[in-house]
Amino acid sequence: MKNNYINFLGWIMFIISSLCFIISSIGNFWSMAGSIFFFLACLIFLIPFFRNKN
Repeated sequence: MKNNYINFLGWIMFIISSLCFIISSIGNFWSMAGSIFFFLACLIFLIPFFRNKN
């Protein structure tokens, strides 16, 4: 497997993990806020995979 594919797969797993944290933190404001920031950070780290390489 190529390194790019492995990195992308890892970030997808982080996204799934962050969504599980969001679901488990329903009802607790600070846990929910931290989970949402973690989810957004994962999305930001995925940006280079979708940018044009030119």
